[in-house]
Amino acid sequence: MKKLPSLNTQILLGCLLGIAGGWWLALPPAAPLAGDVLYGAKIVGNLFLDLLRMVLVPLVFSSIVVGVANLRAHHRMHRVWTTTLAFFFATMGLAIVLGFGAAHLFRPGEGLQLAMFAEATRHFEARQMPLPDYIAAFLRGLFQNPFKALAQGDILAVVMIALFLGIALVIGGERYRNIRTLIGELQELCLMIVGWIMRLAPLGLAALLLQLVATQNHALLASLAEFIAVVVGTTLFHGIVVLPLILWLVTRVSPLAFFKGAREALITAFVTSSSAATLPITLRCTEQHLHVKKDIASFVVPLGATANMDGTALYEAAAALFVARLAGIELDLAQQMIIFFVAMLGAIGAPGIPSTGMLSMVLVLESVGLPTEAIALLLPIDRILDTVRTAVNVEGDMVGSLVVDKLAGDAG
Repeated sequence: MKKLPSLNTQILLGCLLGIAGGWWLALPPAAPLAGDVLYGAKIVGNLFLDLLRMVLVPLVFSSIVVGVANLRAHHRMHRVWTTTLAFFFATMGLAIVLGFGAAHLFRPGEGLQLAMFAEATRHFEARQMPLPDYIAAFLRGLFQNPFKALAQGDILAVVMIALFLGIALVIGGERYRNIRTLIGELQELCLMIVGWIMRLAPLGLAALLLQLVATQNHALLASLAEFIAVVVGTTLFHGIVVLPLILWLVTRVSPLAFFKGAREALITAFVTSSSAATLPITLRCTEQHLHVKKDIASFVVPLGATANMDGTALYEAAAALFVARLAGIELDLAQQMIIFFVAMLGAIGAPGIPSTGMLSMVLVLESVGLPTEAIALLLPIDRILDTVRTAVNVEGDMVGSLVVDKLAGDAG
């Protein structure tokens, strides 16, 4: 019996077929078939995403509880916690600085004016939320009824519940050994189910890519090509140079070894544009392929999927300067510092608030008085930009796991 290609090879072939099919559907000869093919692709793609979402909440909950509970020595847990947060804030800060630097160096939007896109912005009204209200909504989203959060799939609230339960199991010690064992077995079952779902990944990712390529507004993409190139290029630089360099300097893990172990998660993040939906695969790659200790990976990866967004922070910083240039406004250093902190807040707080992509970008623009109607220009190209920045977001979580494993994993 002929052996099938490896799963990685099947995923690569599926992605190539999806891209080719999307380009073909965008051509005039394929127009009569486009509706039916896109409908079928939507069903297959949504089925794959729904299967990942099905296992997402129990996996996030059990992984964080197990991860925290296994850090039994209090000083070890403190070391892991502080190292994780320090890494998240440092890499997001670097990403924002990179976004600013690229926007200043290449100056996308120069020669264009917001008035040129009047048709796109005429009927658009951005959802407004002042910064104090945004912070209040973010804090309210952290602490909820646990059953409500689990039922509604509110990941940020689930993370907080799991952190508290994990800490309580640490303090309770051997008295709660059975609960800790039960939740550990739940995590193992969830990872087993993820393995089954990944067998559908080549077909599901092909369907999602076909939709993405076939439904793009090519005229608008051409008009904003320079901005798209700057954002994609800078985000890739952060993901291919900055993060691997940090990884090598701290752990001496080579970039090639890292990307080989991480590719399933990176490809899935690229196609789905969802750190949360990719989380089951990210955990699988981090533990099984990159060999991060289970308790470290179970803590860092789910927390990173909700609070570590390098690609998102970089994009929001670059987009703010792009919109300012379209509006004919030059931002001074103080205004750029405001964008720095608000973009970081938006990247961290986004998972806990409805309509997060629009809200966090509007928040950044409002913080320095930029026109929020420019969001209408960014939304049509957001899906294609989201592919790259989500892959870098997920990469940051896996790099963070390896760094924390090296710096704090042996403490205690």
